[in-house]
Amino acid sequence: MNDPLGTSPGPLGAPDKDPLLVLDRAAKRFGAVHALADGSVTLYPGEAHALLGENGAGKSTLVKILAGVHRPDSGTLLIEGRPVVFAGPADSRAAGVSIIYQEPTLFPDLTVAENIFMGRQPRRAGRRIDRGAMNRAAAEVFARLGVRLDPQRQARGLSVADQQIVEIAKALSLDAKVLVMDEPTAALTAVEVERLFDVMRTLREQGAAVLFISHRLEEVFASCQRVTVMRDGRFVSTAPIGEVTVDSVIRSMVGRDLDALFPKTRTAPGEVVLEVEHLTREGVFEDIGFHVRGGEIVALAGLVGAGRSEVARAVFGIDRRDAGTVRVRGRQLPNGVPAAAMAAGVALVPEDRRQQGLVMDMAIDRNIALASLPRLRRLGLIRRGTERELASDWAGRLQLKFGGMGDPVATLSGGNQQKAVLGKWLARGPSLLIIDEPTRGIDVGTKAEVHRILDGLVAEGMAVLMISSELPEVLGMADRVLVLHEGRITAELSRAEADEDTIMRAATGYAAVAS
Repeated sequence: MNDPLGTSPGPLGAPDKDPLLVLDRAAKRFGAVHALADGSVTLYPGEAHALLGENGAGKSTLVKILAGVHRPDSGTLLIEGRPVVFAGPADSRAAGVSIIYQEPTLFPDLTVAENIFMGRQPRRAGRRIDRGAMNRAAAEVFARLGVRLDPQRQARGLSVADQQIVEIAKALSLDAKVLVMDEPTAALTAVEVERLFDVMRTLREQGAAVLFISHRLEEVFASCQRVTVMRDGRFVSTAPIGEVTVDSVIRSMVGRDLDALFPKTRTAPGEVVLEVEHLTREGVFEDIGFHVRGGEIVALAGLVGAGRSEVARAVFGIDRRDAGTVRVRGRQLPNGVPAAAMAAGVALVPEDRRQQGLVMDMAIDRNIALASLPRLRRLGLIRRGTERELASDWAGRLQLKFGGMGDPVATLSGGNQQKAVLGKWLARGPSLLIIDEPTRGIDVGTKAEVHRILDGLVAEGMAVLMISSELPEVLGMADRVLVLHEGRITAELSRAEADEDTIMRAATGYAAVAS
């Protein structure tokens, strides 16, 4: 095993300084499940340190130990050289550790300043809250971060990026020395991600340590100085970012080479399955036209807000269109009727699997069978045995990893939740699969599995309309790429024509203007 302390990546975060936090060989069991066998990480002042691993690698358990949510069964935790035991989250915060989660939890009806100082507002004589002092203190924290945010504005309506800035400001107001950022960029635009990285640099310059958790390896290499990899609940390695590559990190995470991240079987496209002509929704997209054949993947690419998901929703009938026609195998679909699209053989795996794709408190088997209930019904009743048989069949085909089929689907990892949504729709035997952000928020190994599933479906003749914000995924999996900019198609590219530069020029409107 490598030394968890690693070596110096540069002027900031150098190991000749004393570490702010050391977690050494932490272990945690939940019944028979060994969630964490060896959780080890060392954080230095002035560094951004990446924590990587597949879903199920133990990252979440390690973070909850640092947050005081879980108490480790064994192992040691040192804060500035002193051993500590957290009895709860309050102890963690008091020790200078703050957790910034992917989805911030603010009080929407309170102001930004009130959220920052909730429960510890400055008081005047007579125990009245000193709002002036509170607003000034919040403004000082934002100035330290180099961001402009009005302390007196209501939290409701803030973007996810601004909500995360408020959470970071709250941490700084608590004099946090260690900030743990758990998938902070998953819902951010490129501009918002860059601003978050600016804030991270500011925090490092002020001597804080940042533990950065992300599935986006390009962000890790752009923002972090050292990287720790976990696998199967155990520490694997820590190294300076300059001494590792994307390939070596992936190999450490999954325990094997991952050459087939984007498997692609050459298939001859068949008959046209989906035809879209002059599709328009006022103020969202205009005059969209394309087709998808059986045996091919057509990708909708573009920047956030370009109208990609909205086009998919209109094709499926969730959103009504103002003009245009949608045909599936020559049959025109009525406007705004998802049931008609389903009956025609269309399936939609939505972008937000938790809110739109699954019923999180419902059992795994019932979620998978949910879209197939009409054919499981007999004399008006659902045959439970048939429901379980269908779900078990697709769970096996998709290599779903679970405890029991009767467990809530919320107990699955993100990647296995995505497989459950896929299974729900594939069980219907669709001829057209619309899949929005197929691998968002899942680890590298599971991404490869999802890509293999899509490749296998296309090889069997299915038509796939894929929406993805990840250019490597678009370039690796698509047979054709349609690029949207501000609700219009600005380019249609074959697999041979598509590259990152061409797609980005079209996505920013440059190609359309140039033409």
